[in-house]
Amino acid sequence: MKRAIFSVFPFVLATAFTAASAFTLTGTVTDEAGAPVPNALVKLLIKGDSTTTGQDGKFSIQSDDQLSLSSDNFKPGHIDIVEGVLRFAQSSNAPVQVSIFDMVGNLVLRQELHGSGQVDLRQGTTAPGTYFAKVRVGSAVETVRFTTDGTRFSSTVRQDRGRKALLKPGDGDTLSVTASGFDPLKVALANLDTAVTLILTKATDEQTYAFGYALKNAPTPSKGCGKDNTLKDNFVYTSEGIEHEIYLTLPENYDKNKPYRLVFGMHYMGGSAEAVAKREAYYGLRNQSGAKENTIFVAPHGYTDEKDPRSSETKSNPWRCYDDKDHIFFDEFLTYLNENLCIDTSRVFSVGFSFGAMFSNALAQDFQDRLRGVVVFATMDMVIYMPKNKGLPIAWMGTVGMEDPLCTPELGRSARDRILKNNGKPDADGKFTDARGEEAEEYTGGKHVCYDYKTVDPRFPVKWCTFDGKHAYNASDDGKVWTTPTAWEFITQF
Repeated sequence: MKRAIFSVFPFVLATAFTAASAFTLTGTVTDEAGAPVPNALVKLLIKGDSTTTGQDGKFSIQSDDQLSLSSDNFKPGHIDIVEGVLRFAQSSNAPVQVSIFDMVGNLVLRQELHGSGQVDLRQGTTAPGTYFAKVRVGSAVETVRFTTDGTRFSSTVRQDRGRKALLKPGDGDTLSVTASGFDPLKVALANLDTAVTLILTKATDEQTYAFGYALKNAPTPSKGCGKDNTLKDNFVYTSEGIEHEIYLTLPENYDKNKPYRLVFGMHYMGGSAEAVAKREAYYGLRNQSGAKENTIFVAPHGYTDEKDPRSSETKSNPWRCYDDKDHIFFDEFLTYLNENLCIDTSRVFSVGFSFGAMFSNALAQDFQDRLRGVVVFATMDMVIYMPKNKGLPIAWMGTVGMEDPLCTPELGRSARDRILKNNGKPDADGKFTDARGEEAEEYTGGKHVCYDYKTVDPRFPVKWCTFDGKHAYNASDDGKVWTTPTAWEFITQF
């Protein structure tokens, strides 16, 4: 007679099981040139299963077998299932939730236990067939499969291999890869029944900081890495009761295991997410060298039903001016993308023109921990909702036409100076200093002028570009647009 056994980790009492769900994880580990990396240690950090790669760089981690636990050593910290009866004993009083589903996912039984006890899994399964029992303790979840003829429980209990629909992202694990001469790699896997290709980079002495990243730092994979993409290129995301239309453009030959740079394109007044994504190719950035292969682009549409608090008049601004609902949306939506796509969370940028630039500039005040930088074509720090600055640095590039009657040079400088206040080179105590004392060169005639500030921390550069022109994001010299390639160069320097 076989049993399904779950053991509780001793250092997380009654909150995590050691028994692994049935799965077969295979993959190949290579270097950046595509050569196999032998003898690399591949380990699942939560489940603890590990192996090493062969000379061809390939590995396999498989978990099918059930552990056995005789009745005489059944003690606190274990769960076992014998002939359809689940027995549970733990030293704490944490709730144990038991749910049974039929083959099509219908819930046929749910029961909650505390401390120690037992439940007959055959209750509610009078119809012959195959069922799935999901057992949850805290955030840990295990799923087992069993069959019954309606009166008798099968003597074989196997953990579920095929019912991925019953599993949640939390049922995955983090795969760690270490090899001599290479930087360690960690990849979040939402599903362990999969095949992966892992690329290691040569070891570097990358410096770490209390805030921010080193230039050219190693990618930091999001939770969505390893997960099959289910997002469409056009969908709706709701936040704070507001529906936002979303346009998503993935890289060509998108690889679910490769962390990609993420660029937001924020639209202007009179524009739309669709126009930014389709007509303007994200302000021309997607047509730059390497962009179609290495960058995820997304354009959200801003809607507002807010009223001017001074007159109660409903405004039609594309982004909100009087409350933080758009900032809540950005925070939630970025998390949603990180959980569903493979994103390099250390390389997220927001780009916009006019009102879209104002929104990007506003995000730069309170999302320094989630945005690497922003590019703002014609911006200002008024009219839009402006949160209190967190006092942290962020990479920032701004452009302004010296004859712009809307986002005037004066207003652009004010927005820039908010950033310079926190981007100065650190002092002896490591605190970022105020770089507003440095005077930038500006356009006085001829071609455009871009000035890179010298007194800022190199990890948080500030570029200020001025030109002979009015309100535009695609300014040109001698008929050649310079704003887009300059912005792309700014984004890709990290």
